[in-house]
Amino acid sequence: MRIKDIELKNNVILAPMAGVTDKAFRLICKPFGPALMYTEMVSGKGLFYKNKKTADLLDTDSMEKPVATQLFGHEPDVLAEIAGRALEYGAEIIDINMGCPAPKIVGNGDGSAIMKTPKLAGEIVEAVVRAVDAPVTVKIRKGWNDESVNAVEVAKIAEASGAAAITVHGRTREQFYSGRADLDIIREVKNAVKIPVVGNGDITGEESAKHMLDYTGCDGIMIGRGAEGNPWIFERVIHYLETGEKLPLPTNQMRAEKMEEHLALLVEFKGEYRGVQEARKHMAWYIKGMPGGARLREAINKAETLEEMLKTVEHIKNME
Repeated sequence: MRIKDIELKNNVILAPMAGVTDKAFRLICKPFGPALMYTEMVSGKGLFYKNKKTADLLDTDSMEKPVATQLFGHEPDVLAEIAGRALEYGAEIIDINMGCPAPKIVGNGDGSAIMKTPKLAGEIVEAVVRAVDAPVTVKIRKGWNDESVNAVEVAKIAEASGAAAITVHGRTREQFYSGRADLDIIREVKNAVKIPVVGNGDITGEESAKHMLDYTGCDGIMIGRGAEGNPWIFERVIHYLETGEKLPLPTNQMRAEKMEEHLALLVEFKGEYRGVQEARKHMAWYIKGMPGGARLREAINKAETLEEMLKTVEHIKNME
């Protein structure tokens, strides 16, 4: 798969997820083979006003490459101004978020709210494309609601405005993450534009990944929530798409080792207190489906220090 002048080694991509796809998460996922990874979405206005917390979200490691930075905002001039600045942190692609359904985001006219004004969507893409040499991509949803399904219209406008690729999440903003992703709308977008189209929504394993590709004809797939506590999903999906064979599921020992590694990165990058606090949700995702999961989650949520968290991880290691 190719996005403008960037050749990807495969077509399996890690989605941008607020509060999830930080540098630690991306470094955990990278060895399992995703061809491209996205930062958490970053506020264009926050970066414009040089907010340090916002800038921290852009921090990348050379091991991650290629990596894309996702920006959100609705003011073309602001996004154009800061797009180049975002690239200085190591990303090779700028992605514009037009799909986030969070009330706080759409309440400011950002994220999926932009889909209500297709003309503005085009102005944003055009402004950012003019401002940077890097590929500019866009992530959209099916539409605002079932009465306003306009993904094809917005995709065509984005392409005409210079977008190098477009990702389509097959749900409306009104759906958030409920119900099933509509693969038909992804197929319609693929048939309507010439730039690469990435399908997103409900990819939780090998079969759903293959079905997305086969049914929609999309060029690539983007995995989001399916990767939470499950970085192995990338290796498993890539192997299955290439061979038709399934790899063995990770053992509890493998999960515990990855938990230790992830925890160490969070503490290294964010300090012990914040690292342990943020690790709780990740550790809970890793243990999903394990025997005694409720008891393990309770221990994880009570952990205040690195030592306390590691005791629970050590217990998981000894479960097999």
